[in-house]
Amino acid sequence: MAADPLDKLRLTLMQELLPVGVAVVERVRKGGLKDVVAAFSRDGEGRDPLTQLRNEGEPLASQLRQGLDRLSPGLGNPVMKVDVRVEPEPPSPGPGDEAALVARLGALEQRLTQLETLLAQTP
Repeated sequence: MAADPLDKLRLTLMQELLPVGVAVVERVRKGGLKDVVAAFSRDGEGRDPLTQLRNEGEPLASQLRQGLDRLSPGLGNPVMKVDVRVEPEPPSPGPGDEAALVARLGALEQRLTQLETLLAQTP
């Protein structure tokens, strides 16, 4: 996904550490340091405290990332790199090759039908 080490670090900070940090700050703000300690002292529940804090902080962290994206696109939510490739076209039928031409036209008609279906589903 992110080839550059700095991009990897930023991605880890935004996706993993930001939600935990936000949850810790919210717990301190609402209930004090004892609420943060309580998340780590509940051994009997069988829940990972970091996962619990990450889940608690994710909604606010998501809002923060969206705000960063408004400042500079890709800053909060990284731009995903995609690979684009072109599938090679089958060779065109030669003169007198009517069966291949009919098959090719059938394939084109099927693709047009798929395209029309997709366009009909788009709001």
